Amino acid sequence: MALSVDALLAAAVAKAKYDRFGDDWFLEPLSVLVGSINDEARLSAIGVQMTERRLTALLVDRLRLRKLQSENAEIRETDVRVAAVICGLPRTGSTLLHRQLAASPQLTSTLSWECSYPLPFPGEGAEAEIRKEKAKKMMETFLALSPDFGDLHTVVWDGPEEDVLLLDRTFTAMSWDSFYWVPTYGVWLRSFDQSKAYVELREWLQVLQWQDRKREGRQWVLKSPHHLTAADTVLDEFDECKIVMTHRSATSAVPSYASMVKAMTSQYSDEADPKKIGRYWNDRLLECLRGFADVRPRRPDRFVDVAFESAVAEPIDTARRVMTELGLTVGADDLKAFEGYHDINRQERHDSHSYTAEDFGLSTEQLEKDFAFYTEAYL
Repeated sequence: MALSVDALLAAAVAKAKYDRFGDDWFLEPLSVLVGSINDEARLSAIGVQMTERRLTALLVDRLRLRKLQSENAEIRETDVRVAAVICGLPRTGSTLLHRQLAASPQLTSTLSWECSYPLPFPGEGAEAEIRKEKAKKMMETFLALSPDFGDLHTVVWDGPEEDVLLLDRTFTAMSWDSFYWVPTYGVWLRSFDQSKAYVELREWLQVLQWQDRKREGRQWVLKSPHHLTAADTVLDEFDECKIVMTHRSATSAVPSYASMVKAMTSQYSDEADPKKIGRYWNDRLLECLRGFADVRPRRPDRFVDVAFESAVAEPIDTARRVMTELGLTVGADDLKAFEGYHDINRQERHDSHSYTAEDFGLSTEQLEKDFAFYTEAYL
């Protein structure tokens, strides 16, 4: 069964009981994504059902956000300040660094349950108990469908998570070509102006901050490899932030991410091809890094570097250094929070996941050659 943009929009309006999407710029990325899914993703029967539900739910969220903003004008006036945007190749220690920094009482981040359900349900209390329970059950289902995923990326329903999941609602995000085999969409996205998507990311942060008054006075720390695809846009939209770039050899990072993509794509399709996935992400990440290499010399004061080895071996010292470079004073409460998360991280670790570059149509020699320009500059 083919997905239809018109049918998705109609279903969302019927479910939301509201029809004002606002600026319709998002229809272009949605249309490209749906076309690529129909033509390339080779979804299973359950994959079609899950995808239709997911796209409809994201469109409903767009409508509900617009309605909430129209009823509460102060949301758009909420002052969101972003201290850091963590990015880098996937699988480079960025998750550990993000969660370490997010523990600081001076900082805040998007939480997993908020990324899934960012808007209050009717009749829900201030503690968001309905959304939290739904998010917990959804994560249990996700891990049941992809049992290897937890060994690749620690997931907790109530902990810090990538804000790219909020960007999913703009249909311009690396999430889509990570969960689906949609190379046409991925290639299209590389040249698409994402500035309106990042305006909307700010709006989502505003509504989260508006709901949780404890966030007042705290700065946000964002994180996703996706931000590599729009470094200039990130720095323009969040003009007070610095990009914190995590670095690791591509010989480890690329096959590791290909393995994660294979696990995610297999939820939706029974025909995920690991070698196609490997070659695609080799090229995709190469282009991301070339774009980054173009931006950085023009705005050198906006970047902080973190080596994978430091993030893993010296997480507390690394977090302290990064906060200092962000212009923040690290106090006793911050160090206590870092220690607390360090203890949690040890408990959350899972078994290692085995794979090789060759599993994904790659080789160590080829990766070293392709990514030599990056290795020589940063490693």
